Amino acid sequence: MEPGVDVAAWRSFCRRLEAVGEQLLGPAFPQDPADRAEGFAHLAEQVVCWVAWSVSHLDPRSPAFQRQNDLVTKWGGPNADNGYRHARVDPSLRYRITGRMHACEEFILALRGGFMHMPAWGTLHEVTASELGIREGDDFEILLGGPGGIAIPGGACMATVREYYWDWRADEPATFTIECLDGPAETRPRRHADAVAAALEEAIVGVEQSITYWNGYLRDIRRATPDNTFAPTMTLAKGLDAAKYAFCAFDLAPDEALVIDSDFLDARYWSLQLADMTWFESLDLANRIISINHRQARASADGRLQVVVAHDDPGAANWLDTEGRRAGLVTYRWFWSDEEPRPTTSVVKVADVRNGDVDPSARREEVARRRRHVAWRFRT
Repeated sequence: MEPGVDVAAWRSFCRRLEAVGEQLLGPAFPQDPADRAEGFAHLAEQVVCWVAWSVSHLDPRSPAFQRQNDLVTKWGGPNADNGYRHARVDPSLRYRITGRMHACEEFILALRGGFMHMPAWGTLHEVTASELGIREGDDFEILLGGPGGIAIPGGACMATVREYYWDWRADEPATFTIECLDGPAETRPRRHADAVAAALEEAIVGVEQSITYWNGYLRDIRRATPDNTFAPTMTLAKGLDAAKYAFCAFDLAPDEALVIDSDFLDARYWSLQLADMTWFESLDLANRIISINHRQARASADGRLQVVVAHDDPGAANWLDTEGRRAGLVTYRWFWSDEEPRPTTSVVKVADVRNGDVDPSARREEVARRRRHVAWRFRT
């Protein structure tokens, strides 16, 4: 029997995956042995992510939400305050999303043309839970497509949900289900070779694009602005309407700290978070304090915001833990606000910012609260 298109697609998938691994050894990618080791782990996790999306979540007539950017499938600098879910949709079909908010305080439902690192992408329509009258603890039902439903724009191929958790409580997270109201038939046909081949092709493209796109993205960020200073405000032309960002690549010696001084922003949501400068993963959000938001931050005596990025805990109230990485990325996010922060930065000796505002026992409890919340948010 001659090999079919599915066999050819599988062999191509394996060869191309090997080629991506070889790319990680090249000069365009980090050369430090520790960074490279993380790179191969990141590559394996990207395979998990995009094979699951393309092979197991392919049919818009039988959709289910895939959780991404959780504790495993990180890419693109995920927001530590978010949960992310994606499901396939087709503009010609009707859908019903049902669920319960539990401890989720807000979500953004976006109809999108693809993921940012793919050739075709963009947010085509978005709506928040608040705009739909949905509040924390509520049950909800949302219709997509057809009379009475939110229109699915042409070119949309996915429904994306970003859930927001600001208090980081150890409590039940939101639940979301999605069903297609126009199918599938009661008996679904078995997968055929052409469909499997197409799914494997999409999956390996997802892996290739994720690895190369975000590596170039981070390199561009670092080239554009001197280390330890914030770049100008950035909005994504095809991103969320509500979202604004500012990036700061840090480079700190073992005894140095980056002090960020800012006004307390008048926004429904803002945060400062750390990611690596190699694979654009958020740092360890469960076991280290790598993010702080508008609910968690403490104001200085003068009413301003001071955040200290350092390798070791200086006892400062708003400390962000670098995991001991010399270089990394600070992302300042703010949503639903016309106001913009004006953060200033300075590099100082860690000894100069040690103040004992937070003693070791209080810090351990702070980390324990994060760990308990993350266990609930990403439970399986």
